[in-house]
Amino acid sequence: MNVRRPSVFAVLLTLAGMAAFVRLGVWQLHRASEKEQLLARFAAATAQPVHDFASVADGVGATAFPHLSVHGRYLAEREYVLDDQTRHGRPGVVVYAPFLPCRGESCTAGIGRVLLLGLGFVARNGVARQLPPLPPLPRGEIDVRGLYMPPPGSGLRLGGNALARQTEWPKTTTFIDLAAIDHDLGRRLYPRVLLLDPDPATPYLRSWTPAAMPPARHRAYAFQWFAFAVAALAIFLVLHRVREDDKENPDDAT
Repeated sequence: MNVRRPSVFAVLLTLAGMAAFVRLGVWQLHRASEKEQLLARFAAATAQPVHDFASVADGVGATAFPHLSVHGRYLAEREYVLDDQTRHGRPGVVVYAPFLPCRGESCTAGIGRVLLLGLGFVARNGVARQLPPLPPLPRGEIDVRGLYMPPPGSGLRLGGNALARQTEWPKTTTFIDLAAIDHDLGRRLYPRVLLLDPDPATPYLRSWTPAAMPPARHRAYAFQWFAFAVAALAIFLVLHRVREDDKENPDDAT
């Protein structure tokens, strides 16, 4: 294919665009690798030895997912329902409940910071997709186990904080905001949530995954950026291709 001599500006613009697209594609591949490592650490976390919650409650690294045991009690009749969730193609909700880690007299007095527990997923029923009655929370002091994780991503927070407008429990929300729940309860929360271990005796489905974009989506975005780089080169070549009428009228060609 014959190509007309391009201007310096056209060459620089094309090269700059291609370089930017390739850089973005490489960055997406790097992000995919990071997410694979994140998922691998998460998968290995459940097999880790169980530690006492008090030893790591405030001193956890950003990439650590400790497997913890916590002794305490639930705050009675206080549950938060994270709506618009799906598991295995079924719509439903993920239920969270505030839990008071305590020892001895602190449990009786009801003092101290509160830990938000992820109880698990419950599917909606029927055509109306109504939420089934939630099982009652255990009363008294108990031990729970789970992964100490950052709260799930919130996405778009449309409509503001709906918790303050609700007067009945459980309260429904479309995002988990620990600061909003802190204010709603009037209690100080720990900076992470505890996602409880699977339990065949509970109706909750506990198939937890990190709140992050999957590696496959990052690779799809990388492919798009690389495709844009190829498209930029193709457009450059098409715009500077010598057409047949240019060959017949060389004086008109530039």
